[in-house]
Amino acid sequence: MALNARLDHRNPLVFDTHELGRRHGALQRLTRTVDAPKDLGIQGVVGVPEGAPVELELRLESVMEGVLVTGTARARATGECVRCLEPVELELEADYQEMFSYPDADDRGRVTAEPGDDAEDDEDRLFLEDGLFDLEPVLRDAVVLALPMQPVCQEDCPGLCSECGARLADDPDHHHDAVDIRWAALQGLAGTMKDGEKDEMSGADAGVDEKQEK
Repeated sequence: MALNARLDHRNPLVFDTHELGRRHGALQRLTRTVDAPKDLGIQGVVGVPEGAPVELELRLESVMEGVLVTGTARARATGECVRCLEPVELELEADYQEMFSYPDADDRGRVTAEPGDDAEDDEDRLFLEDGLFDLEPVLRDAVVLALPMQPVCQEDCPGLCSECGARLADDPDHHHDAVDIRWAALQGLAGTMKDGEKDEMSGADAGVDEKQEK
């Protein structure tokens, strides 16, 4: 998170740590229900619909270098079964833990004169801003990890018929008569023959039979 970002305390996913202060070991527990932000989950596969309620439990702990945030998010996710394409709903429970560092402290909690000297390290760290932190990026990562990459409506879902696309769970006895590939070409040829051609062949066969009788 950029150090010069401006967090809005009115954003439901922004939390205030001022009550903790910098008292090492101080704890604070919070619960909050928020509307799910857009694209919360695995896009095109499964996720929490935008605006759906997300229940958050948080434990804030003041440590030397910042505030350690631990918690759980609960919501209902929706998607599509990868086997039969039917709608899927599942209960989501995503755990997360993240350190939000003081902008003026290094990894050992020591105050530095110019925070952010190491640009590469700062890119991988999340920072407090005026005592506030944004939970959204942490929540997004946790939800993606908690969701199935290939959701199914049931563990033994048989999927769809490869020939006609019928949902096999609705018709366990569904099947198609197998055609012997050795006769497939002859069957196709017979289907394209005209009636006249068939009569000619029948007449020729009859002539052959008469000669054999003589």
